[in-house]
Amino acid sequence: MWLKGEKISLAALADDLHIGRATLFRWVGNRDLLIGEILWSLYEPLYKEAREITPGHGVDYVVGVFRHINTTILHFSPLRKFLHQDPEYALKMLTSSHSTLHARTVEVNTRLLKDEVRAGHLSPPMNIQSLSYFMVRIAESCLYSDIIGGREPRDDELEDACTAVRILLGGKV
Repeated sequence: MWLKGEKISLAALADDLHIGRATLFRWVGNRDLLIGEILWSLYEPLYKEAREITPGHGVDYVVGVFRHINTTILHFSPLRKFLHQDPEYALKMLTSSHSTLHARTVEVNTRLLKDEVRAGHLSPPMNIQSLSYFMVRIAESCLYSDIIGGREPRDDELEDACTAVRILLGGKV
């Protein structure tokens, strides 16, 4: 339903699945939690793919993973449709620090940074948790700039975000 751009209604979903609403609520919680899981089910494989196909290590590797993930997201039409159907709700689901997606995104990004530090390929000039959070917020500011700032998201701005991440990681520009 979400990939088709349809609004998720738990009542309609329960009817489609031929189950009671109470059963569906026990399975998924509420609509926000379900949307969070849908978004995560799309993000997690993208993150894994980016880690697998990005060459190198250290700053170049982290920036490459960041670029791959966010370029894909920038051009993912179901997400663009979701953003434009109900911008306030979409931003809440995508960027709120209480959102399932945002918290998990920061978590996997932190894991990426820690893996590179443990391997001796990265020595960031700041706390890894803060760095991870800032990287996610930089990406969000580019990806959702049409909703946040009234200007269309652009590939060149995303490339500038990659440069900002490189600088935050202590890399050379």
